[in-house]
Amino acid sequence: MSTEYQREPVDFPAKLRDVPHKPGVYLMRDRLNRVIYVGKARDLRKRLASYFTPTRRMRSDLKTRALIESIRDFDTHVLRSEHEALLLEVKLIKEYRPKYNVSFRDDKRFLLLKVRESDALPRFQLVRVRKDDGGRYFGPFAHSGALRATLHWVNRRFGLRTCRPRVPGESDYRHCHDDVIANCSAPCVGKVSREEYLKRMESACEFLDGGWRNHVTEMEEDMDEAVARQDFEQAAQLRDMIESFRKTLQSSRRFTRGRGLPGNGSGIDPLADVEQLRDVLGLASAPMVMECFDISNISSSHIVASMVRFKGGVPDNASYRRYRIKGVKEQDDFASMAEVVRRRYSRILLEEKGNENNDGQADRKRPYVCLPDLVIVDGGKGQLSSALRELRQLGLGELPVIGLAKQNEEIFRPGATAPLTLPHDTGALRLLQRIRDEAHRFANGYHQLLMKRRIGESILDDCPGVSDARKAALLREFGSVARLKRVSAEEIAGIRGISLKAARSILDFLHNGQDPGGA
Repeated sequence: MSTEYQREPVDFPAKLRDVPHKPGVYLMRDRLNRVIYVGKARDLRKRLASYFTPTRRMRSDLKTRALIESIRDFDTHVLRSEHEALLLEVKLIKEYRPKYNVSFRDDKRFLLLKVRESDALPRFQLVRVRKDDGGRYFGPFAHSGALRATLHWVNRRFGLRTCRPRVPGESDYRHCHDDVIANCSAPCVGKVSREEYLKRMESACEFLDGGWRNHVTEMEEDMDEAVARQDFEQAAQLRDMIESFRKTLQSSRRFTRGRGLPGNGSGIDPLADVEQLRDVLGLASAPMVMECFDISNISSSHIVASMVRFKGGVPDNASYRRYRIKGVKEQDDFASMAEVVRRRYSRILLEEKGNENNDGQADRKRPYVCLPDLVIVDGGKGQLSSALRELRQLGLGELPVIGLAKQNEEIFRPGATAPLTLPHDTGALRLLQRIRDEAHRFANGYHQLLMKRRIGESILDDCPGVSDARKAALLREFGSVARLKRVSAEEIAGIRGISLKAARSILDFLHNGQDPGGA
C-alpha cells in the first residue's frame, strides 16, 4: 500500500447507525488505512459511539486522545458471543500488531486441553500449542481461571488421574492422596480396570464436547433446592461453577492466523432476509414487525418468559418485555407459553381500546403498540398449539404464527403436518435464529437475575429474632425482601408464629438497619 494514500474522515454518526448492538471486534484505521487499534465489545454500537463523544476526548488520557484524533475509519466483525470476540481480538492483534494495543502483542497463546487417548491411562494436560501428535485437543479457552476450575471439576467428577507419570504404578500411588479424598478412581493399583477408566475418560471428553449442558441443568436444579433450604453458600458455589462451565465450554469458532475472518456484519442484509422469510412462509406481506417468545425454567421456583421484537429484521430493544409466569405452578412449557401469549396480546388489545376517545379517534398522547406481522414461539408443535389457541380466543386467529424447534431448526406452521426445513445458509433461517437466540438470551438473563436476587436475600440472617424457619416463612409468603419492606406489620403478623411486636421489629430493621428492642 502506498504511503501517499490519504483517507478522508468518514461520517461516523451515519456509519454508527449501521453497527448492530451485537458482540464483536472493531478495528480502527488511520489516514494511511493502517490498523492502529483492535478492540472487542459486548455491544459494538455502544462501544464505538463512546469514542466519538466530545466528553470522551476531554476526559481521556494522552494516549487515548492521540488514538481518537488519528481515527479516520473503522471496521467491525460481528460475532456470536463475547467469548468469540476475545479470541478474534487476540488473533488480530498478533496479526496487525497495532500501534495503540499493548496487551496480546507477544506470542503467548490461549490454553488448550490435550489428552493422548493412546496412553495406557490417559489424562488431561494444559498446553498452549496444538501439535500434530495424535492427541485430542479441546479449545482454545479464553478464560484460564474458568478453565482450571472446570478441569478440576471434570477430573473429580469422572475420577480421572492428575499425576504426571506416563504409566503410574504402586510406587506413585504411595505418594498420592487423590484416592483417599475421592478425587481419583486409582486405576494405577487396579481399583478400576483400564477398560472402565477409558470409559470414564470418554465420558469426560463427551462432557467437554457439549454434554456439559445436561449437567448444568442438573446443577441448576440442585442450586434451586439449595436456595429453598436456605443453603446459600452451596447455591453460590453451584452458581459459580455453572458460570465457569459457560465461560469455558460455550461453543465458539477457532480463529487462526491466515485463515481469514468470520462473516462481517455488513454481509447481513436484514431487509432481504425479511423478504425471503415472507416467500418461504407464503405470507401476504413481509413480516416487518416480528415478536418471539421464549420460556426459561429450571424448576417451579422461577418460571420466566421473554418477548423480543424485531423491526425491519433488526432488534427493537426498547420493545423487549420480560414476564414472571404466575398461573403455572409446575414446569409446563405449554401452559407457560399460553400464559405469556395471552398476557402480551390481551394487553395490546386493551391499550388499543383505551387509546380511543369517545369519538373513536386515536389519542395521540398515548403510545400505540401495533400487533406484529409474525409471531414466533421457541418450540415445536406443543408450544405452537398453545400460542395459537390463545390467539384464537383473543380474536387474533388470523395473525401469522410459527414455532421454531431448536434441535433440527424445524419450522412448524398451523395446519401443516410436516415441519419446514431450510438450508442453514438461508438468510430467512438465519433471521429466525437471530430473533430466537435473542429471546433465549433475554429470558435466561432475567432468570439469572432472579436467582441472584434470591441468593442475596440473606439480609434476613442478620435480623434479630428471625430464625431460619421464620425467614423461610417470610420469603415463602412475600417472595422477596423488597416486597416484605412494602407490607404492613399487621400483614407480617398474619404469618403463624410471628407476633405484631416481632413484625414491627422486622420492618424497623429492614428500613433502618437496627433492632428497636427485640422480638
